[in-house]
Order: sequence, then C-alpha cells, then structure tokens
Amino acid sequence: MAEETQTLARFVADLRFEDIPAPVVARAERLILDFFGNVARGGAEADSSPSVLAMVDRLGLGGAGECTVIGQARTYGPAAAALLNGTFGHSLDFDDTHAASSLHPSAPVVSAALAAAEMAGSSGRDFVVAVIAGYEVCCRLGLALDPTVHYGRGFHPTATAGAFGGAAAAGKLLGLDAAGIACAFGVAGSQAAGSLQFLVNGAWNKRYQVGASAMNGLIAATLAVEGFKGASEAVEGKHGFLHAYTDGADPAKAVADLGTVWETLLIGLKPYPSCRYTHAALDGLLKLRDTHKFSAADVVKVRVGLHPNGITLTGAPLADKRRARNVVDGQFSMPFTAAVAIDQGSFGWDDYRRLGEGAIDALCDRIEVVADARLEGRPHPFGAELSVETTSGTLTASIPDPSGEPESFPSDAALAGKFATLAGPVLGETANVLCGAILDAARQPKVADLLALSRPAA
Repeated sequence: MAEETQTLARFVADLRFEDIPAPVVARAERLILDFFGNVARGGAEADSSPSVLAMVDRLGLGGAGECTVIGQARTYGPAAAALLNGTFGHSLDFDDTHAASSLHPSAPVVSAALAAAEMAGSSGRDFVVAVIAGYEVCCRLGLALDPTVHYGRGFHPTATAGAFGGAAAAGKLLGLDAAGIACAFGVAGSQAAGSLQFLVNGAWNKRYQVGASAMNGLIAATLAVEGFKGASEAVEGKHGFLHAYTDGADPAKAVADLGTVWETLLIGLKPYPSCRYTHAALDGLLKLRDTHKFSAADVVKVRVGLHPNGITLTGAPLADKRRARNVVDGQFSMPFTAAVAIDQGSFGWDDYRRLGEGAIDALCDRIEVVADARLEGRPHPFGAELSVETTSGTLTASIPDPSGEPESFPSDAALAGKFATLAGPVLGETANVLCGAILDAARQPKVADLLALSRPAA
C-alpha cells in the first residue's frame, strides 16, 4: 500500500484556489447549481420528504441552528441540514453522476460543505475549493473500489464513498490540517454505509442513506476538530475501506495523477430523473422515435442492451421491472422509463404519474433488457445497444454514452432551464437571482448570503 489515506488527506488540506484550473472551478459551480435545483424540488415533492422532516423534528435534530436547507423557510442545526439537503438532493434521482465510479458526488459532498460553510462563515471561494476537494476524494475512492464489484457486493457507492467526500469537504472548511483530515477519514470509515436492498420493494433508503453520508461526513470532520482520535489507514488498512467493501480493489486509482487529472471535470449531469443506466437508452429511443416517426402502437418489440451494472439496477428481475408501481421502482425500471419515452416522446419528473397505466404496462411487456457484452470494458458503463422492431422494420442504435456527460455537458442556458424547472415552483422569481449567484459562487463574499436566496418566505 502507498499510504493512500495520508496522500488524500494532504491533498485536501493543501489545496488552494490558485492550484485549481479555471475550468474545474467553473464546472464545480455548475454542478452546485444543478444540485440546488434538485434539493429544492425534492424537498417539496418527493414522497419520502415529509417523513424525513417529521423524523428530524420528532428527534429534536433540527435544534435551534441557523443552517439552510434549500427550499425550506426555516433553518436547522448543521447535522440536520446536511442530512436534509443530501436526502432531498438525491430523492428525484436527477442529480449528477461520475460515470467511471458510478456514483453521484454532489449529494454527499455539497450537502456536507454547505453546513460546514455556514458553521465557519466561509466565503464562496473557500466553499468551492472544499467542494472540489470532496469531489476528488469521493470519485477517486469510487474508482478504487471497482464499482461493478462494489455493486455486486450489494453496496451503494454514493453513500459509502460519499461519507469520505463529505468528510473531506467539511474538514477543509473547518480548518483541519492533513492529520485532522486523515482523522476525519478514520471516523468516516466507520460510518460508510449504503445498501442496494431498497431495490426489492421501492424503499426510500437510497435517498436517506446518501443524506446520512453527508451528515456523517460532517460529524466525522467535527469530531476531528474537537480532538477525537479516528482510526488510521482508513482507506488502505487491513480492515479499511478498500478491503472491507470490495474485492480486488485498486488503491492506486485513489491517488493517481492527484492534482493533475481532475475527476471533477468528468462529472456529468442528468437529462432525465431516473437511474443513469437508463439514460443512453432513453436518448437513443427518443432519437429513433423522432427520426422514424413511429408510435407506441407501431412497436412490436424493443431490446435494450445494458452493462451488467445496469441490469442489476434497472433490468432484473425483468417481470418486476415491467410492473413498477411506485416512484423508486419507476426510477430504477428500464422498461417503464423506456415505455413512457416511446409513448410520449419525452421523460420528466412529472411523468411518474403514469405508473400503473394499462397502456404503459402493455408496452413494458414488449421491452426486453439484457446484458450486452459490447458495453463491458469501456471507460464508462452507461451506454446502451438498442433494437426496436416495428411494424415497418427493425431499427438499431448504439449509444456509447448518455447525454450530459463531459463531452456533451449542458450549456449555461440549458442548466438555467433545468434549474428553473426544478427550483422555480418552490422559490418563484428568486430562483433566477439564485441561479446567477451560484454560477458565480467563487466570487460570493459569504456562502450564507447566497443560501439566504434559497429560502422561500416563511
């Protein structure tokens, strides 16, 4: 082992704004914007949000704190704010994705960083630096785990690696040195948790466990600030993260080209509010439908080829995936999302109202989802191979990567449009002001002033 824990800790502690290329800063600001929109709408409309809010109040976790939950009028204690922002931001399954590690970094990282920034009275510049540090740690640990094996063991990497990313971001803002960051990692290693068992019954665990990873990262960093002794070698140790949570990990990936190659630039955004493994197929189906002008009635059979990870999450067991009956099941159903896209030529958050429709179920029965060997061994696992048999003939398409990846990253206008769609119904006209402020986050004097724009009137 090459002391990966210490190497990552030194990187986080020593990272300065001047060390970060301007495109990396700009990308981070845009990822933060996208996440804010997800939190606002997720807190207002996700079916799990009322129970999480009620739990926080019942247990007194909100306290008399002054930390912001985006889209909520009242304020909370720091731990509760990190939990709620992380949970709400991941609830729509519309948040960003780092393809190679198959995880969603903003929910654990930005949520922990926001709470820490308000605790410390941080500037926008310091906040952005901390978020980038968290992105790098989170994504690199996801790479080192080998996401296919990690998924195969039943773990959810956004929640497991996310605890380390949250600890890095929060620890940076709370002023920890390298030894302190390593200590925070030691605590985070005991708190990294996230199970895929939610897939069985459409449970809300996935949303909560990501929020918990943000809260746990903040707690880990705060314990380190208060002198708590965390485990050493949290990443590479005999019982550390890369041994306990996967088989055949590659620790070198956690630190390779650190500070030279920026994983932050490789984070993409979602055009659809569903599991990222559905997106390439949705892109392809919508394009085929638009080009060849077929309707649902014309479709005889659809074959969707996915990477094995995509089968685990969205294609098996196929009979169950064809009968999604709640939002979580729909978010992780290749047949349902594909059927809606074919039927109406689009797919958005409001389309989960179509769960259980007879016409959609009938179309789902004509959609097969299979593992396709052509999608293995690629840099990104999110591609799709399509075959659509219609009454007029068979159409095929190969989609190596879904839209929204770094090569097709949305324009600022598209980002603003998505943000308005998500945050506008919650924040009204203030959403436009907030959008501009976040796109210039590194120049904001105080994160607290920016966050004030994200709270609707009581």
